[in-house]
Amino acid sequence: MVTLDVRPQLLDALSALRDRVAAVRFPLPLAGAPRARANRDELLAQLDDYLVPRLREPEAPLLAVVGGSTGAGKSTLVNSLVGRRVSEAGVLRPTTRNPVLVCHPEDHHWFTGMRVLPNLTRARVPHQEPGNEPFLLGRGIEPSTPGRKNERVLRIETTETLPPGLALLDAPDVDSLVAESRVLAAELISAADIWVMVTTAARYADAVPWHLLRTAKEHKVTLVTVLDRVPHQVVAEVSRQYGALLAKAGLGEVPRFTVPELPESAWGGGLLPATAVAPLRTWLIHQVTDPGAREEAMARTAHGVLDSLRARMPELASAAAAQYAAALRLTAAVDAAYDSEHARVRTRLQAGAVLAGDALKRWRSYPLDCTAGELLDALVESLCALLLCAVTAADERVEEAWRREPAAKAPGLAGGDATLDGAEDRIGMAVRRWRRVLEEYAEEEVRDLDRSVAPDSEVVAALVATVLLGGRRARSAGEGLAERISAQRALRLRDRGGRLLTEYLDKALYAERERRLAPLDALDVHPEPQAELIAALSVLQKER
Repeated sequence: MVTLDVRPQLLDALSALRDRVAAVRFPLPLAGAPRARANRDELLAQLDDYLVPRLREPEAPLLAVVGGSTGAGKSTLVNSLVGRRVSEAGVLRPTTRNPVLVCHPEDHHWFTGMRVLPNLTRARVPHQEPGNEPFLLGRGIEPSTPGRKNERVLRIETTETLPPGLALLDAPDVDSLVAESRVLAAELISAADIWVMVTTAARYADAVPWHLLRTAKEHKVTLVTVLDRVPHQVVAEVSRQYGALLAKAGLGEVPRFTVPELPESAWGGGLLPATAVAPLRTWLIHQVTDPGAREEAMARTAHGVLDSLRARMPELASAAAAQYAAALRLTAAVDAAYDSEHARVRTRLQAGAVLAGDALKRWRSYPLDCTAGELLDALVESLCALLLCAVTAADERVEEAWRREPAAKAPGLAGGDATLDGAEDRIGMAVRRWRRVLEEYAEEEVRDLDRSVAPDSEVVAALVATVLLGGRRARSAGEGLAERISAQRALRLRDRGGRLLTEYLDKALYAERERRLAPLDALDVHPEPQAELIAALSVLQKER
């Protein structure tokens, strides 16, 4: 017989694994990202709602979740198993909007807290004496916390017609037209010790029930199927065909119950005769009253989830690795574009490209028709234009490269124009700061000269700026600088100014590169999740 391992070391390893699963993100819109997010959410729900609580408190009641497709008669079945109307049933779809959990009064405390399904707000239904429990939707329900719009609520009913140790949960339709109901149904099924899959004679071959059945088989959960609303005339034939389908899917040994179509189930409003659900009720009660059966049902589902981690965790790790690889490609495209433009700016500076246009005109008219300040202004404006062109060209290259990457379609990444907003102001501020510091350097050199022959510091700054930005065209500027402050001082000022220019240009281009990468960095895609997921799985397997 399979037994449940509840050692503290296993629980610690499982909790660590759960935290790794919760931390992993798949923000980039890759082909496998939606599946990875769904798998992560499903696994996290099973860990939080079932496996961790079950291992921590194995003595808690067994939870049997009754699930299935629209109109399968789940609520009527639950009401009939309990012997009174605890869940709304009817022709309106979807009928079960809020899930209903039914348990013995002695087990009430197990479900009012957040031990399982912590994301659902509890609503308590006061206990009624048998025969005095009129079913009025919404009456007698006392929310445990103030109601909020779109709040997901779990209604809890108690009845002595169920044995202690067994709880039934009527879940929303797994194929509901309401997306929230489908998500909730999947979450509830993940919290079950026993899956009770309900289908009908008319819909037993539908895709949705079989997807759930295959998932149950894959996870090796304790499963029972109910073929509901089967007309008397075709009970044998439909049951045979359904059994053949189960056997073909490898589920031939799954307990199977058939509920005939009766007048009480015509509109989903009545209770079925006790004899119609007696075999299923007997089987469920046996699972909780027989110690061996209880241990087997509980351990089978728990071990099924644990065993499924061998495939599910590497799949998540692979998806995380794909996210990081895509982020690296996006980053590499930005780095390549800015590195290329950075090198081009250096080449252009060495060629004296800044001393062109208005700046060259100013230089040629200096000092007769142009002041040192006007020359500096023209040089600063020309340098700003060179840097802005470089940033614009780099961004265009990035956009071209990112158009080939599906990951670049993530919100916030597409549309490079937004990253250029304010680039002209930022570059202008950086270049003006370089000018101010260069002027301070010029003042320092002039301050040490004989006051009677010392030149204007602004003239010195204009000449050294022309030397640094003018290339061969500015050879005469270097000669004029040496004449004014000496060759040694001119060389020293030129070296200091050159290092300063390199520093400020590097900072300006690096800042624009970082702004281009900021939206990608904000997605927080790192290599660690892949290794952390595999490491957590390895530790858990070692403890098992």
